[in-house]
Amino acid sequence: MSEQESTRTTQTPPEKLKTRTLFHRKYSRGKDGRTATPYDEYWSFAHAVRDLVIDRFVATQQHYLDRDVKRLYYFSMEYLVGRLLKSNLLALDMLGPGREALGQLGLNPEAMFERDTEAGLGNGGLGRLAACYMDSLATLEYPAYGYGLRYEHGIFRQEFQEGWQRERPDDWLSTGYPWEMVRPEYVQPVCVYGRLEDVRDPHGGTFQVWTDWQMFEGVPYDIPVIGYKVNTVNMLRLWSARAAEGFQLDVFNQGDYVRAVEEKNWAENVTKVLYPSDNTQAGRELRLIQEYFLVTCSIRDLVRRYLKNHHDWEDFPEKNAIQMNDTHPALAVAELMNVLCYEHDVPWDKAWDLTVRTLGFTNHTLLPEALEEWSEDLLRRVLPRHMEIIYRINHQFLQRVQLSRPGNDALLQKVSLIEEGERKKVRMAHLAVVGSHAVNGVSELHSRLVRERVMPEFADLKPDRFINITNGITHRRWLVQCNPELAELITSRIGDEWIYDLEQLKRLEPEIEDPDFRTRFLEIKHRNKARLAEYIHETTGVDVPPDSLFDVQIKRLHMYKRQLLNAMHIITLYRRLKHNPGMEITPRTFIFGAKAAPAYLLAKRVIKLINTLGDVINKDPEVDGRLKVVFLPDYNVSLAEKIIPAADLSEQISMAGKEASGTGNMKLALNGALTIGTWDGANIEIAEHVGEENIFIFGRREEEFEDLRRDGYNPWQYYDRNPELKGVLDSLKDNEYEPEDPDVFRELFDELTAHGDPFFYLADYRDYIETQQRVAECYRDRERWCRATLLNVARMGWFSSDRAVRQYAEKVWNLEPVEVRDVGRIST
Repeated sequence: MSEQESTRTTQTPPEKLKTRTLFHRKYSRGKDGRTATPYDEYWSFAHAVRDLVIDRFVATQQHYLDRDVKRLYYFSMEYLVGRLLKSNLLALDMLGPGREALGQLGLNPEAMFERDTEAGLGNGGLGRLAACYMDSLATLEYPAYGYGLRYEHGIFRQEFQEGWQRERPDDWLSTGYPWEMVRPEYVQPVCVYGRLEDVRDPHGGTFQVWTDWQMFEGVPYDIPVIGYKVNTVNMLRLWSARAAEGFQLDVFNQGDYVRAVEEKNWAENVTKVLYPSDNTQAGRELRLIQEYFLVTCSIRDLVRRYLKNHHDWEDFPEKNAIQMNDTHPALAVAELMNVLCYEHDVPWDKAWDLTVRTLGFTNHTLLPEALEEWSEDLLRRVLPRHMEIIYRINHQFLQRVQLSRPGNDALLQKVSLIEEGERKKVRMAHLAVVGSHAVNGVSELHSRLVRERVMPEFADLKPDRFINITNGITHRRWLVQCNPELAELITSRIGDEWIYDLEQLKRLEPEIEDPDFRTRFLEIKHRNKARLAEYIHETTGVDVPPDSLFDVQIKRLHMYKRQLLNAMHIITLYRRLKHNPGMEITPRTFIFGAKAAPAYLLAKRVIKLINTLGDVINKDPEVDGRLKVVFLPDYNVSLAEKIIPAADLSEQISMAGKEASGTGNMKLALNGALTIGTWDGANIEIAEHVGEENIFIFGRREEEFEDLRRDGYNPWQYYDRNPELKGVLDSLKDNEYEPEDPDVFRELFDELTAHGDPFFYLADYRDYIETQQRVAECYRDRERWCRATLLNVARMGWFSSDRAVRQYAEKVWNLEPVEVRDVGRIST
C-alpha cells in the first residue's frame, strides 16, 4: 500500500471531506486559498460530498443491471427537490463531520448551506410530492428512476413591487449545479410535426409512414438520490432540449445571423421554463411539446435499458413499472404504443396488453380545468402519428364498452377519449385511465370523489382499477433536517427508530404527561419562532413578536385554496380593533408564502391585497403590534423549511371537495402546528388520526355545497344578513386600504358577490371567524395548546411518504426492495 493510499484509508470523515474539498478547489476550480471566492468554496465542498455518493451510485446502478431487477420509472413534470447539500450529508450520516470539516477550513457551515442552489424544477405540491417519494424510494431500497425536465429558468423568481407580484427569471443554472452529471452518450431523438403518408407494402397492402418531421434532441442530466443511511443511490434523470444540428455556420457566414441560430433557439425553448403561459396558441403548443418531450425521451431511455438484458417483450411489465404523476405525462400511453408497434414491430394487441400492465396513473385534482384537454387539431399537427394511435385506442375501447353496455350512446360520449363538438378535444385524463392498470387518488375523500363525480362511468366499468393511496411526506427533510432540535428531543425520549419508521412517534404519547418534556418542546418552538422573526425582519423590515400566534398559510395561490378568506379574517380583526382599540385580542402574526401563476390575474390581486393590508396594519399605532401581516416573497422549499418549524397555526382552508390531499398540512402538524381547516383532502384523515378535539374543523362539507348549488346559492343573502361580513366586503369595494387606486380591489368584491362566489367564501365566513376565535382562546391556554400540538406530532406517523411508497409498491408496481451491499472506493 502506498503512503498516499495509507493516508486516505486512515483519514477520519471530517479529514476526508476536507482533503476532497481542497482537491476540488485546486483541480476542479483552479483556485487556492487566496483566490477562491465563496462560490468556489461552496462548489468544491459540494463536489467533495458528491464524491462520497458516487461509489454508492455506481454500485447501485451496476447491482440493478447485474440482477436484472424490476424498476420503477416515475414520470413527473415537477420535482421540488430543495437544496441538496445538507440533505445529502444527512442521508450519508455525515452532517456532523461535514460541519467539522467546514470549520477546519475556516468556513461557516450555515452560510455554506444557504449558498446551496435550489433547483428550479417545480411549482407546488405536485413537485414536492415527487421529491418526497424519490427520497422514500431510495431509503426503502426500491429500484427507481425519476424522469423530469431540466428547466433552464424554472417557474419564476417572485418579487413584490408596490404590493404586486412581479415575475423574474429564476436563473438557478447560471453558475452551474454541482449535483448534476450530464450524460451525452444517452441523448434521445425527438420528432414533432410532419405528416402521415400512405405507403404500399410488397403484398399490395398499405401502411402509414410518419415523414417530414422536425427533429431535436433530449440530453439527460442525472442527479443522485441518496437513501437515508443505506447504500442505495437512485437517479433523477432530467432532460434538456437542444437542436439536432444547432448553429448553422453556412447561414451565419452568409450574414443571416438570426436564421443561423433559429433552430437552436426553438429547440432550447422547450425546456426554457416550467409551464409556459397557455394564454396563446404558441404557449399551448409549447406546453404540449414539453409534455411529449418528457415521455418520449424517458420511454426510449427505459426501453434502451430493458433491451440490455432482454431480446423479446414478454417480460416488459415484469421488469418495468411507469407511474404517471398527474395528466401531464398521459401521452406516455400513446408513445409506448408508438415505440412498441412502429419501432419494434410488436403486434398491436400484444403492445396494448404490455402498455396497460406497465402504466399506472395518479390523479391529483378535482378541478375540471386541471384535467387536461388538447385540441385535436393541435395534437394532430404536432404529433400526427400519436393522434392516429389515440383514435385507434379510442375505437377499440368504445367497442368494448358497447359490448358490455349495449345501446348506451350517452355512456359512449362520456367515456370517449375524444370530446366531440365544433372543435374536437382529446381528454388526457381519459387516455391515462384507459391506458393504465391502476388509477389512484391521493386522499380518501379525493379518491371517492374521483369515483363518484369525476369519472363515475370509468369507475363503473373498471371498479377494481380505482384505488386510494393517501399522500405522504418525507419526515427526514420535514422534521429531522428542518427542525433538528425537535428531532433530537424526540430521539432523547424514544430512540431513533422513528426516523426509519414514523409510526414509532406514537410512543411519544406517554411523554406528553412529563412537564419537563412539554417545557422543552415550547422552548424549541420559541427559538424557531425567534429565528423566523429575525429572517422576516431581514427580508421585509417588519418586526414581529415571537410570542404572538404565528398563523401560517403557505401554498400555491389559487381562489379555491382561499387565501382571500384568510385576508377577510385579518380585515375582520383589524376593523374590530379600529372600532374598539382597547379590546382584548390574542396577538397574531399572519405569515403568507405563495406564488400566483403569471396569467392568473385574480390571484395576483389577492397578493396585492394581503401586501396592502400589511402596509396599513403593521404601521397603525392603534393596532400596537397586536396584529402583523407578512407576505414573504419567492416561496420555495428552503423558505418552507424556515417557516414550518415556527408555525403555531396551519391554515388549510380550501373549499371542501376541491383539495385533492395537500401535504403542507402534514408537514406543519408534524412540527407542532395545530390545523384550522375544512373537511377536505387529507385534513379529514389528519382529524381521524390526531382526534377532532386536536384540530379546528370548520365550514360546510362537500355534499352541503352540492345542496347549495342545487338550491341556487345566492351570496348576496349572506352579505345582507351579516353586518360584519358586509363591512369587510364594503371595505374592499370602497378601497379603504389603497385610496390612490380606488378600484384596485373591486374585482375581488365582485368575485364574491356579483360573480356568484364560486368557492363559497361567504357561506363559510361566519363559521371560519367563530372557529378562529376558538383558536385564539385555546392559544391563550398554553397548557392545553401544548398538549394538543404534541398529540399532533405523536400521531402523524401514518403520513410518511415511506408508507405511501410501500402501498404503491404493493398495490400498483409489484416492486420489491433490493439491498445494495458491495460498494467500492473513490479513486484519486
